[in-house]
Amino acid sequence: MKSLRWLPPLILLASLAINCTPYYGGGAPARRGSTRLPMGSLGVPKGPVPYTTSGGMAREVGLRADMVPKGSHGRKVVRPMTPRYITIHSTQNWSADAAQHALALKRGALRAPKRKDGNRIGYLIWHFTVDDHSAIQHMPTTEQGEHADFDGPGNRYSIGIEMCEERGSNLASTIDRTAKLTAILMRKHNIPLRNVVPHYHWPRKGQSPPNKNCPHFLLDNGRPGPKWRAFLARVNYHCQRLNPPR
Repeated sequence: MKSLRWLPPLILLASLAINCTPYYGGGAPARRGSTRLPMGSLGVPKGPVPYTTSGGMAREVGLRADMVPKGSHGRKVVRPMTPRYITIHSTQNWSADAAQHALALKRGALRAPKRKDGNRIGYLIWHFTVDDHSAIQHMPTTEQGEHADFDGPGNRYSIGIEMCEERGSNLASTIDRTAKLTAILMRKHNIPLRNVVPHYHWPRKGQSPPNKNCPHFLLDNGRPGPKWRAFLARVNYHCQRLNPPR
């Protein structure tokens, strides 16, 4: 029976399919901070810039790998990619952290949504999941994921990062870890800040509305606005931390 302790989270993840559909079920009281987003968590921190290396920033993020095995589920067919963009998502799954999402991806619990013609496009998979204490990599950044826009450029050319919203987690910490991870990936792949985009950026053919309200807590009235610009400022700040003056 021990193995069944993962069953409820996996069933929930499968039903949500990372489709930005809120879950309003019950749950334990908040334990780590709050999922409410204080505006002070966005933008540029005050004070001296604490310079570091990519490795040092990765340790701040708590980055580790837990890959979906090659040849299974979302990596059943490996599609090479040279990343040009970084796409930021939010799960709107209030009952799972990064480790539970990693397990769901490895077990094939997350199927891609059906298109209007009824055809599926395989399993959902993205490159990283971030929560308030860690970030987990699920696949190489040189492979295409299935997280943005079916057969569109969002999947073909972008690294997908999902931010967790587990009830009781510290959303401000999750956002800051995501900004740091984004800065690391920008440096590694020479991706400019203008190519860091929300899921909203990629219209989904055949869907209504075509542009998804995602990541919803970084958009204003469902569109990129002041909150998104403040997030980009935070990303840029961490990019500057990787470039100390000579």
